[in-house]
Amino acid sequence: MKNGQKSAAANVICIKWGDAYSASDVNRLYKMVRRNLHEHDLNFYCFTDKSDGFNEDIRVYPLPEIHLEDPNDLKYVYRKEVGLCADDLADLNGQRVLFFDLDVIITDEIDSMVRFAKDDEFVIINDWNSDGDEVGQATCYSWRVGTLGHIKQDFESRPKEVVQEYFTASQAYLSAMVRKTIGPLKFWPEQWCKSFKFHALPPWYKRMFEAAKLPEGTKVLAFHGHPKIEDAILGRWSPKSQPFYTYFYKTIQPAPWVKEYWRD
Repeated sequence: MKNGQKSAAANVICIKWGDAYSASDVNRLYKMVRRNLHEHDLNFYCFTDKSDGFNEDIRVYPLPEIHLEDPNDLKYVYRKEVGLCADDLADLNGQRVLFFDLDVIITDEIDSMVRFAKDDEFVIINDWNSDGDEVGQATCYSWRVGTLGHIKQDFESRPKEVVQEYFTASQAYLSAMVRKTIGPLKFWPEQWCKSFKFHALPPWYKRMFEAAKLPEGTKVLAFHGHPKIEDAILGRWSPKSQPFYTYFYKTIQPAPWVKEYWRD
């Protein structure tokens, strides 16, 4: 930027409910984002039901309300993909936001991600488990607040029908609604967002001897399912014991480089 001036602030958001993740996880994400923004100031938001222990620079808001006649219709997996579609999300209406799950490490600059989306585009990862271009992986996505409120309204009007059709595949529901009402999904460049399990680990037959490596060009590395971030650092698939026949492909070597990114 000219004369060291920064662009407009980046609005980065996350969501935390229950006890699956801690305040430390939110604080680590905040610090990773801050370390990897060089051209933008940062507005960091967390939507949560419990904010004890958060960094004082994090803007804390309650979980978005999802209005249902029967609260049991709210499957927890939809709290993110539906709740964050709200047009009255914090003070962000009309502004672009960049969302990250808490189970990621950020490994390179993300100014280019802030600049990537234009106008009212919805940008998401091309799902690693799906063929084609119809489903986005909701570990990291970006949109302009005020463009997705109809998705929240749709879920509120027919939650049982949505859950019956998509079960726990909330990101498939979000993707289908975006394609139906906005247009084809736009994806981040393939090298920017990777999966630890699919892209960093060696083939299963090498995992007893060879450690995971960060794929070249990665900005966001997702730890969906297992191994979790802590497990990757320690060199285990899961803290739970595994059936003996899985040790051939669920044995991994420690990846201490993960901790260098996932630090306080």
